[in-house]
Amino acid sequence: MVRVKRGNVARKRRKKILKLAKGFRGTHSRLFRVANQQVMKSLTYSYMGRKQKKRKFRQLWITRINSAARINQTKYSSFINNLKQSKVVLNRKMLAQLSILDPTAFTKLVTTTNK
Repeated sequence: MVRVKRGNVARKRRKKILKLAKGFRGTHSRLFRVANQQVMKSLTYSYMGRKQKKRKFRQLWITRINSAARINQTKYSSFINNLKQSKVVLNRKMLAQLSILDPTAFTKLVTTTNK
């Protein structure tokens, strides 16, 4: 059989992994085998993290809206229900921003939807 020299291909593959492992501590950024394991693990975590980020932010917005609603003597669930019934189309992100940046407008929103 003919000998296959993989020098260029293998070097490129290893350099790609080691470049991704840049910034890892100790052996995790220097030795290929360990770096490869850590890169695979970190890519898995980053994928999961992108999904979890959406959940965490929604959770944060709901908490902020709930606290602002309770200041105005109503619960989060009833406030959202009143918003839907009065056909106000604001997402939770905007409601949370409104509750922080403009509490008076949020209070007016609560009072108009309670009617």
